[in-house]
Amino acid sequence: MASSGRRALVTGGGSGIGLAIAKALRSAGHEVFIAGRDETKLKTAGLPYFIIDVTDDASIAAATAEIGALDIFVANAGAAPTAATLKTSRAMWDQTLAVNLTSVFSCAQAFAPLMIDRGWGRFIAVASTASHRAYPYTGAYAAAKHGVLGWIKTLALEHAKTGVTFNAVCPGFTDTPLLTGAVDRLAAKSGGDIDAAKRALAKDNPMGRLVAPEEVAAAVLYLASEAAASINGQSIIIDGGELIA
Repeated sequence: MASSGRRALVTGGGSGIGLAIAKALRSAGHEVFIAGRDETKLKTAGLPYFIIDVTDDASIAAATAEIGALDIFVANAGAAPTAATLKTSRAMWDQTLAVNLTSVFSCAQAFAPLMIDRGWGRFIAVASTASHRAYPYTGAYAAAKHGVLGWIKTLALEHAKTGVTFNAVCPGFTDTPLLTGAVDRLAAKSGGDIDAAKRALAKDNPMGRLVAPEEVAAAVLYLASEAAASINGQSIIIDGGELIA
């Protein structure tokens, strides 16, 4: 099979990292669909889309039946609420795991068989540096993202001979709409200075800046390529050197 012209689906594809990934895959010649819950946002993105709630198995199943053949799946949908660990509500815990971890479980069970049937596929999860380290006030999110890596590694081992690979990318703080809430909260504490708030979030990055969505997309594009056929069960960290600093 040629490396271009494959069918790809990106969840959380209406903005931020997901949209950057979708555009990169389309530029490489793939047929790309995006998915999410906000139809207005999906329409604005200008790509073919499915309405999918990744926390709803029935919604995932409906999309699986509709899309039919699939070669590349990017599990990008996520949310990052914050709370002190011992003040994290059960509702926040359950929802954070549902969006960030259980969704990857459900999507793998639904979409990976479509790739296995074709004898070629790339299942890529957008995880986080929070898959490898802790940040204050992100206990539920860190637990979920750590879980994503365990799930991806196990999928990779069990399906290593199918032609389908399972990997994750782990960005540090990335300049996306998802980060806007954190920036706004920090800015409110520092006199409304948005630039200062962004610098505070970027301080752990030795490069002194936020990661660009396009940098994450480039890593996903490589993992989705023929050249990455032997990369399986891996976590590609995109953080400017934060985790080794």
